[in-house]
Amino acid sequence: MERAEEKAKIEDSACTLCHCGHCHVETQGKSNSRVNQEVLSASLSAVFLALGFFTKAKGLTLIYVPSFVIAMIIGGMDNFKEAYRSIKQLEFNMHVLMGVAVIGAVAIGELEEGAVVSFLYAVSEMLESWSMDSARKSLQKLVDMAPKTARVKRPSGEVEVPVEEVNIGDILLIRPGEKVAMDGVIVKGESAINESTITGESIPAEKGPGDEVYAGTININGFLEVRVTKLVNDTTLAKIIHLVQEAQSKRAPIQTFVDRFAAVYTPIVIGLAGLMMILPPLLLGFDWYPWIYRGLALLAVSCPCALVISTPVAIVSAISNAAKNGVLIKGGMYLEEVAELRALAFDKTGTLTRGESVVTDVIAVEPHSEEEILYKACSVEKMSEHPIARAIVKAARSRGIDGTQAEGFTALSGKGAQGRVDGEVVLIGSAKLFDEKGVDTAGISRELNRLQDEGKTTVLVGTKTGILGIIAVADEIRDTGRETVSMLKSAGIERTIVLTGDNEATARAISRRAGVDEYFAELLPQDKVTILEKLKEKYGKVAMVGDGINDAPALAEATVGIAMGGTGTDVALETADVVLMKDDLTKVAYLVRLGKNTKRVIQQNIILSILIKVGAVLATFPGWLTLWLAILADMGTTLLVTLNGMRLLKNRA
Repeated sequence: MERAEEKAKIEDSACTLCHCGHCHVETQGKSNSRVNQEVLSASLSAVFLALGFFTKAKGLTLIYVPSFVIAMIIGGMDNFKEAYRSIKQLEFNMHVLMGVAVIGAVAIGELEEGAVVSFLYAVSEMLESWSMDSARKSLQKLVDMAPKTARVKRPSGEVEVPVEEVNIGDILLIRPGEKVAMDGVIVKGESAINESTITGESIPAEKGPGDEVYAGTININGFLEVRVTKLVNDTTLAKIIHLVQEAQSKRAPIQTFVDRFAAVYTPIVIGLAGLMMILPPLLLGFDWYPWIYRGLALLAVSCPCALVISTPVAIVSAISNAAKNGVLIKGGMYLEEVAELRALAFDKTGTLTRGESVVTDVIAVEPHSEEEILYKACSVEKMSEHPIARAIVKAARSRGIDGTQAEGFTALSGKGAQGRVDGEVVLIGSAKLFDEKGVDTAGISRELNRLQDEGKTTVLVGTKTGILGIIAVADEIRDTGRETVSMLKSAGIERTIVLTGDNEATARAISRRAGVDEYFAELLPQDKVTILEKLKEKYGKVAMVGDGINDAPALAEATVGIAMGGTGTDVALETADVVLMKDDLTKVAYLVRLGKNTKRVIQQNIILSILIKVGAVLATFPGWLTLWLAILADMGTTLLVTLNGMRLLKNRA
């Protein structure tokens, strides 16, 4: 099937957005059937190809001849069908070129060559089918994330109803630990909301009356009443689903150099051979036999096996090398696109950074010490499940401070917590909490501003009479972050960008420390897609590296989507074109180098194939080229490009 037709099939996933269930099952069944068919074709073709080589080495003609023929038929059947359709429409594309290569190989008695071409085609089709199937699965996982029911406040009491029956203005009741079912505004209650599905940020957002909440996010510790502002099909999560679907369906099919070359090469060669056989005898009265022989020799030497095999051998070798180095590339077309990249965008949280909160600073106010601050903070935060609380407890224990068990622990939703430590009430939270308690924070305002400018979250530790100290928490940049950006520059990437849902100060600080060229902050998923569209207009080919559900639309929109395998969500992994299985950021630079090396090898193979073919073709006209020399030239060229392509198996990480 043509790439354009195959990619267009992603649009079938639209039926997952309806709630009938039947449409999705049917589409998923067709998808699985397609993938299974491609796997079976490639596997059977490989078996008969191997059998053919084995029995040929043993001299078993009655076995190896039919083995190679069967391998050709099984591996190349889809291609032959597409070639037939293309010829009827007078389109000379890659399918026609491959068909000519296989038929030419059979005509000159090189059955194994034709079988290898067919097998490699089957492998490329299998990889492409896997990629398309992953695209459909990513949409379904997004759909499954959203709650199917909502608890609504009615005059008669609480009622649980399907989300499709919830109207704008209804009041949702959301308990601690539950998912928010619909987009809305908090009318009562305070809590920390885990918004990583929408913003990608690991630190929960403190929310209270008047603040927006989104469907699919998680209410951590408070009871909330939320007034619905959007219907189920208009929620932010629904927009993410739509953005992924739209981005995948509108991605243009990739046309490789060989595709473009085939449109010119194939009709010229066939036309020249035909004219050589007919014109000299008809117009000049020459004998038919010598010129028919020369025409056949021209077709034999022009048989594009080497040209056709030049790309898949290099691609398969490079993909195998990448897999060995922990990089899963879902198809050769993406590897070819990597070679053309000019800009690369990073998500911040979980990509450039570790994706978890760590304590970066402990600042004590005289006469208190850092150990005292951590002791009291740890004693209170032991009782909390908040990510910042866990980071503080971890930091204290790393210094050998375990704290005691605070008495009367109370979570102050949206502000912090308090508890009695060694008979004294200790408060931990934001400056807003201490302002409400009448505690003066003016003396530490300079330190607070400095830490916040560095993109850090600040937590004050104190009592009802004064501030004891400040603990700063941040999502630390990966050790390999700056090194990766530097390596990308060396590999030819012109521009690096950070796209994040975090605030301006944090984005600026992380970008500066990583050496990234520019950043965009406070972005929702649809904003990332918009920026990527603009970057593609400016640079042409742009990659996106991400790990979260909120990154899925951007990964789909990018020329090449790259997901972090260790920390990435299932949706991100399935939407992406490339997965870094070892969660090593330096593998992004390795991928770019591999892509460029692959492109270089493919170009070398194509140039070598063409030069030898042109020389042989020119030798045909004066009659210097015999049929056996034509076969030798074809076999030799095929061997050369195969060996050159296989060099990519040893491409260094």
